[in-house]
Amino acid sequence: MPRIALAVALLAGCAGGASIPPLEANPVSPAKAPAKAPAEALSPAVVVEDRHWLPPLFTDLEDEVHYYISRLTDRRFVDTYGGAEHPRPWYIAAERLGQIGETAIPLLVARLDTTDEYELMLVLYALMLASQAPALMATIGGDYIELGTVLDLRHNTENRDRALAWWQRHGWRWR
Repeated sequence: MPRIALAVALLAGCAGGASIPPLEANPVSPAKAPAKAPAEALSPAVVVEDRHWLPPLFTDLEDEVHYYISRLTDRRFVDTYGGAEHPRPWYIAAERLGQIGETAIPLLVARLDTTDEYELMLVLYALMLASQAPALMATIGGDYIELGTVLDLRHNTENRDRALAWWQRHGWRWR
């Protein structure tokens, strides 16, 4: 009998730990709620744990490249920086592919024919960053992909042409 009483006491203690938050004195009605920016409303940023999470069983850097390329179309895979006064989007997959550098370039070039304008914008941005890898820059004389206006869908066609011209000059290195 004492074991049952102990079990009931433990269960009651665990169940009583959670409390319901009190209602606000002046709750905001949905009509008066502050409006969110369209991008924020459609694509909330990922949580910190998701930003640094990588799938298990990566065997090499190419696995990581494939993972981040698969995340380029995910509009939620974005973080912010710059504080509350000047928030700026941080495109996690594109930034990471740019950091990886030379290994990511051929797989990014393969995505230049995507029909998804958002993905193309990020592919171009990642290519620009990856083409600036120090070891690569040293071997190709500092010739990197110079985009006109970055991270702007309206400039995708122009930027794609610049990336393809760079690839025509240097793509033989990956063939």
